[in-house]
Amino acid sequence: MTATSDTDHVPVPERRMLLQACVNGARDAVGHPWLSADASVVADDAARALAAGAHEVHVHPKDATGRDSLAADDVARWVRAVRSASPGVPVGVTTGAWAEPDVERRLAAIETWTELPDHASVNWHEAGADEVAALLLKRGVAVEAGLWDAAGFEVWKRSPVRGECLRVLIELPDEPTDTLRGHAEGMIAHVELEEPDLPILLHGEEGSTWPVFDLAVELGVASRIGLEDTLLLPDGATAPGNAALVRAAVARLRGV
Repeated sequence: MTATSDTDHVPVPERRMLLQACVNGARDAVGHPWLSADASVVADDAARALAAGAHEVHVHPKDATGRDSLAADDVARWVRAVRSASPGVPVGVTTGAWAEPDVERRLAAIETWTELPDHASVNWHEAGADEVAALLLKRGVAVEAGLWDAAGFEVWKRSPVRGECLRVLIELPDEPTDTLRGHAEGMIAHVELEEPDLPILLHGEEGSTWPVFDLAVELGVASRIGLEDTLLLPDGATAPGNAALVRAAVARLRGV
């Protein structure tokens, strides 16, 4: 294969599989040069990931110290930066409880958002998930339902907004490879039993990232890749940035 730079465009594969770039996550900025507290730096890296073949961006807005934030000013700054660097591309953010553990303050923060993302992830194992999702939908923000485990699934199963979600994120932990397939297929079967028409995005983290990505390709569901989930390329080398991770994902999707 011909080598490409981070700015070279890799055409989207003929087989349309949604590929989301999860560009930073809750990681500490010291973990990688592209994990910056500067929104413009991360937005530029996100643009390179999109040029490499990703279709949309999931970003964690940060405050001035680099901590995940749901504050209106921080969310606006980060969403605007990504949109400025990549006009027309869907942008999603986190609503993770680690950014604001108190449910009422989390809801109050979302209520004050001025620059609305296209979608936001809601973790259904966290307290207040139904309320957070309902508020997002009321404000016109689509909801990605994050399901980490059976307990979260049971809460989502009973949720009055379950069927209004944009998609379900099935998030597999860093666990032994020989258990991942059973875990993934079991969760997918349970989701499809409740909402057969709801799209699924399957992804792993750390050591499970690439095995789960390959499983998503095999099962024909969406997936994501980026520095939030792993800092490593499939060969174990440290990825120079999100674009390199996306290129590796596109190559695996194509069977290269």
